[in-house]
Amino acid sequence: MERNKDVPGEKDLIGMAANGKNPYHVCASCIHFEASKVNGHMKYQCKRLGYETKPDYVFNCWTPKKQVEDLMIKRSEEGEL
Repeated sequence: MERNKDVPGEKDLIGMAANGKNPYHVCASCIHFEASKVNGHMKYQCKRLGYETKPDYVFNCWTPKKQVEDLMIKRSEEGEL
């Protein structure tokens, strides 16, 4: 599958915020993040890495969900990111 060159890639989007950090770059916004309820407790896992994680953790292998990518692009165009 070829990447659309008109849409920034994950490396292009990292660090777009003025402070050098992308506020959207957390596990919960990644396509590999999986949440499930086990015995009444929430369990969070990275399907790519196979690690248990938390929604606000950050890993360098992040790939944003489509709706997050769209929001980042929109905010970037509006000068908010």
